[in-house]
Amino acid sequence: MKILAIEKELKPVNWKNESNTLIEEAKSVYTLMLSDILREIYFTENKDAVLILECESKEIAEQILQKLPLVQKHIIGFELMELKPYTGLSRLINEG
Repeated sequence: MKILAIEKELKPVNWKNESNTLIEEAKSVYTLMLSDILREIYFTENKDAVLILECESKEIAEQILQKLPLVQKHIIGFELMELKPYTGLSRLINEG
């Protein structure tokens, strides 16, 4: 199952004071990519992270994201959404 995770900052942060945490976050992201759980990761124009995960359920995705250093420090959280296949093309096939 594909899960979309959109980051939200939970409190104002002086990122200069969090350089070690950011390094640990990058290591965690890399580990998730190597394990094929994290399939894609981006930043929005506002520098919020957007992740695409592949796992058994939304609950498991939440458990995985709870282990990220920035989440553990209550700096960020994620809104999770299950992604379902697009079915709109069936309208074209069933049209005639």
